[in-house]
Amino acid sequence: MYQITIGEQQIDVVRKNIKNLHLAVYPPDGRVRIATPLNIDDEAVRLFAISKLGWIKKHQANFISQERQSKREFVSGESHYFQGRRYLLNVIYSQENPRVNVRNNTCIDLYIKEGSSESKRKSLMMSWYREQLKLEIPLLIAKWEVIMNVRVKEWGIKQMKTKWGTCNTQAQRIWLNLELAKKSPQCLEYIVVHEMVHLLERNHGDRFVALMNKFLPNWRFYKDELNRSPLASY
Repeated sequence: MYQITIGEQQIDVVRKNIKNLHLAVYPPDGRVRIATPLNIDDEAVRLFAISKLGWIKKHQANFISQERQSKREFVSGESHYFQGRRYLLNVIYSQENPRVNVRNNTCIDLYIKEGSSESKRKSLMMSWYREQLKLEIPLLIAKWEVIMNVRVKEWGIKQMKTKWGTCNTQAQRIWLNLELAKKSPQCLEYIVVHEMVHLLERNHGDRFVALMNKFLPNWRFYKDELNRSPLASY
């Protein structure tokens, strides 16, 4: 990977065995990356970047104006999100086994031992989020394997700073961002479908878009919803 500078824009360039140039602007700070085929020279990449400066600045402006959550300390009274809904966190110090419970569609009760540190409270919440996704993801994969006639051999969950999901087409393995536990079920399904479509089309070209339109006609709505949703600051 190397960088080019266009005006004030720093752009990462990655050469890959692909057919078309691919431009992306990543949250939270608007980092720009161009993936380019091996046979395209540096000057052609530079001209492509110049032609896309307006598009780049538009997307960076969206990220700058995007709502950000204040840093969470995992104490009572904080707002936390689950499946697209906002809840108030209620920390309950108890000698019982640590656990998390959703109550009355308004509160998330976090049971933890007295004196537990912020990192312990955060770890318990993250583990709970992970377990909720583990309940949802297999059902979605099974549903869309039948519809798409593809197979996901492996899947996993991890925290990612710039992507909602990734797909290794060779290994038929997808990874999904832990943050999706906080988003609506429809957004989670959109990302699952997006990554599974890569098993049919590796790149984000016209065929990929056509397949997304076929399988999930309103996918752009959920893409926009994810882009508008608050960014976590922890």
